[in-house]
Amino acid sequence: MSISLSIIYLIATIAFILGLKKLGHPATAKNGNLIAASGMALAIAATIFIHDLQIPTFIYILIGSALLLGSAIGGWMAVKVKMTKMPELVSLFNGFGGASAALIGLVEFSKNVDDKMQATTIVSGIIIGAITFSGSMIAWGKLNGSIKSVVSIPKYNTINNLFFLAIIAFAVFTVSTGASDQAIIFGLLGAGLVYGILFVLPIGGADMPVVISLLNSLTGIAAAITGILYSNMVMLVGGILVGSAGIILTIAMCKGMNRTLGAVIFGTFGGTDSVAGADKRLGSIKKTNPSDAAIMMNYANSVIIVPGYGLAVAQAQHVIHELEELLTEKGVDVKYAIHPVAGRMPGHMNVLLAESNVDYSLLVEMEDINSHFKNTDVVLVVGANDVVNPAAHNDPSSPIYGMPILDAENAKHIIVNKRTMNAGYAGIENELFYNSKTVMLFGDAKDALTDLVSELKNM
Repeated sequence: MSISLSIIYLIATIAFILGLKKLGHPATAKNGNLIAASGMALAIAATIFIHDLQIPTFIYILIGSALLLGSAIGGWMAVKVKMTKMPELVSLFNGFGGASAALIGLVEFSKNVDDKMQATTIVSGIIIGAITFSGSMIAWGKLNGSIKSVVSIPKYNTINNLFFLAIIAFAVFTVSTGASDQAIIFGLLGAGLVYGILFVLPIGGADMPVVISLLNSLTGIAAAITGILYSNMVMLVGGILVGSAGIILTIAMCKGMNRTLGAVIFGTFGGTDSVAGADKRLGSIKKTNPSDAAIMMNYANSVIIVPGYGLAVAQAQHVIHELEELLTEKGVDVKYAIHPVAGRMPGHMNVLLAESNVDYSLLVEMEDINSHFKNTDVVLVVGANDVVNPAAHNDPSSPIYGMPILDAENAKHIIVNKRTMNAGYAGIENELFYNSKTVMLFGDAKDALTDLVSELKNM
């Protein structure tokens, strides 16, 4: 490797690290993303143009065409995607990253079959890439509704874990014997694809944020393995950063869902069909209207807003920011309560509210906000469901039992904005809706909040 290429790779690596650090806070996340993307663009350009190889012109044409086509498709998808579809886009991109690693392994395997270290690296990349690709595609299908949220597989734990061990044994045999038959390597690829499907297919909808984070980590690991294969330091460091950040986020998500990482990988991960509480009457609900809700909030000293998926669907982030500013002008203390998995994706609500320039200091994480609910006059729940469901505390038979939630039930008054009484993503009834302190403000979030703002302006 030339000195100039090494220096450029070093600059790109620093850009990755700096970008990742800035992604840790909403105020700097946008710049962090641009810095990391610039580092990647620099690394790609340097790899293509600074080398000692004799490459025919048509190869450059193919590379350039692929880059232009991929950039155009990726850019178009990123610009057009709705915020509610962001988890699906992340799953899709994760899958493409895994597929790339698997394809590279297929191309390189026959060239390195006699080198045990290289063969181990290639086989690992193929298996992890295949698992990531098929698992991400299943996750994408579940998130967009084309695949059933929960698919029951008899003796799922036993089948899945035995299949995983069989893949490991198959891989060890392939490397140790130096097998170079194409059927062997395609067999490994197929086994990885099947395991990815088995791994994700039984996972319930409420658990999808954790598996998305885990698959993201696997994509990084696959990229790091490819970096080892090509002795490419920038690819190795980039993969390590994505893989390690994904693992940290996965552990955080496991904590948010009250699961252990071991249970995610080897246990029954959300594979229950139980919808406890869906058929039993929990009591009666009380309806309200924008006028009465406005009166309640106008005379409150403190209001906590709990945003959720319904807010994103309605694209009501700008209206809720207007509501927050109006209440603040009236002397009301306003905060936003952010659950780790609100909106079905880590950081989903932070990004959504950042779009409408909500002050970052008003976004309070679950661990910090829960103690404030008991002293709060009014909680406004907008489109959130499972993350405020007391069944997580009260019903041992519930699929979300044990999941940490926002303790909205402890507030003095609760207003819930929701389109209908349909169950949330986990498919269970929400006990909060039947609480004696709760009133339901039915309707599209954007329309309901607009009416609420109008009523407040007239007071």
